[in-house]
Amino acid sequence: MPYTHHLRVHPSAERLDRTDQLAWKLAELATDDVAVTPEVVDMVVNRVIDNAAVAAASLTRGPAVAARGQALAHPYAPGAAVVGCGLATRTSPEWAAWANGVAVRELDFHDTFLAAEYSHPGDNIPPVLAVAQHAGADGAALVRGIVTGYEVQVDLVRAISLHRHKIDHVAHLGPSAAAGIGTLLGLDTETVFQAIGQALHTTTATRQSRKGQISTWKAYAPAFAGKAAVEAVDRAMRGQTSPEPIYEGEDGVVAWLLDGPDAAYDVVLPGPGEPRAAILDTYTKEHSAEYQSQALIDLARALHAEHPWLADPENVAGVVIHTSHHTHHVIGSGANDPQKYDPAASRETLDHSVPYIFAVALQDGGWHHVGSYTPERAARPDTVALWRKITTAEDPEWTRRYHSTDPAEKAFGGRVEIELADGGRLVREIAVADAHPLGARPFGREQYVRKFRTLADGVLEEAEIERFLGLAERLPELTAAEVRELTVVARPGLLDSVPTPTGLFELGRPAPPADVEGEGFTMHEASEGEDA
Repeated sequence: MPYTHHLRVHPSAERLDRTDQLAWKLAELATDDVAVTPEVVDMVVNRVIDNAAVAAASLTRGPAVAARGQALAHPYAPGAAVVGCGLATRTSPEWAAWANGVAVRELDFHDTFLAAEYSHPGDNIPPVLAVAQHAGADGAALVRGIVTGYEVQVDLVRAISLHRHKIDHVAHLGPSAAAGIGTLLGLDTETVFQAIGQALHTTTATRQSRKGQISTWKAYAPAFAGKAAVEAVDRAMRGQTSPEPIYEGEDGVVAWLLDGPDAAYDVVLPGPGEPRAAILDTYTKEHSAEYQSQALIDLARALHAEHPWLADPENVAGVVIHTSHHTHHVIGSGANDPQKYDPAASRETLDHSVPYIFAVALQDGGWHHVGSYTPERAARPDTVALWRKITTAEDPEWTRRYHSTDPAEKAFGGRVEIELADGGRLVREIAVADAHPLGARPFGREQYVRKFRTLADGVLEEAEIERFLGLAERLPELTAAEVRELTVVARPGLLDSVPTPTGLFELGRPAPPADVEGEGFTMHEASEGEDA
């Protein structure tokens, strides 16, 4: 039976026993040796494939290039693989987690879970996988670690809102990744408890990273949490302790960063011996855009097919998207960010502008992870004219459905009302994205593999695509040696086609020639003015 942990603030004078602290309960979850069900194993495989797909597609993008350069400055043996690099290239696990986490997150194109908070639970995979490769863990242990990471993050996201207090969602990722690594390594409860506390303490930051002109840091934020989790586990294994009680203390996270000293939350966790199935409640993306826009892209795609003349802004007087509080205030006009209507805005900002996304999808009848974001596409006059006719509005019913705990009722879409120039009116609504488990075309293994092949096209050689899929689809059976090869290697010359910017780590030592591998790692020369 599920266990409900009642979380509240405790003054220091109460001397809350650590076994009654949330971090301890999460550590107990991580150290409870529970068999993984076949359905959960199957979904873990899907998400490993999904992460590899979106990482491959981002290999030549600025944030991924810069993060990879940082990681390659830290060669290590045995170490972990850096996505895109050769199989012999190894860096220390925390830096591999960093580079791979940025590559996975850069395109905003992998899985999601939305509840009281929102999250991308697939962000747990890079740090857990990096430690598995470094430590020589087999596929079965890797699966268990990933399952724990998903379980802890989803359970926290269901119960505790961070965004309400302008705290970035990766504050739930630090603890979940630390817990997942603890499961992977078979650590004791005390050690995992200390690692969770340190990981939480070091990964709380404000949501300004997702406000206004959104920067490249958006891709780095979860990678930073994953790297911090690896380092926290290392310290805890060395006997180092964490602030305690980290959640419940009178100067702790709940009292000062969240709902305050009188706050209370009920965190529902699986009971002892109960299967960890939270990953089954998460969902991936068919489109490279913020999750709340997924269903609206599908709706725009359908409207384009039915009424292609809607692409002409002269035919449209105005569009109002009635949706949830979160969608309206985070990616809609309710954010009051003028940048969301700026044709010169960054890709990261356009990714968080549902008026822009809906306009482009309505005109193009679809969405492309590169083409839909180019400066030329954003600045097209007819697009700008249509875009600026689109606003959002909060609808209490859509907000209620967004927060519903009933999967059949939970919704992330909205109702679109289009006022036509001739006085007519079109109204359409959609509850969930087509790719959602309850959507029109739910993603299964076939769709995950197709997404991987599509995004890997031109990035990986065909033999490499088959090699990776052959490993991923046997994930729970992999040996430690095979886990060390669970990465994707870019086609020859691809990584060298994008100069790596230099930074602090290259100071004080001569750079090797371009394209030269040595000491288990590859370095690339940088050119002046490189845009990272």
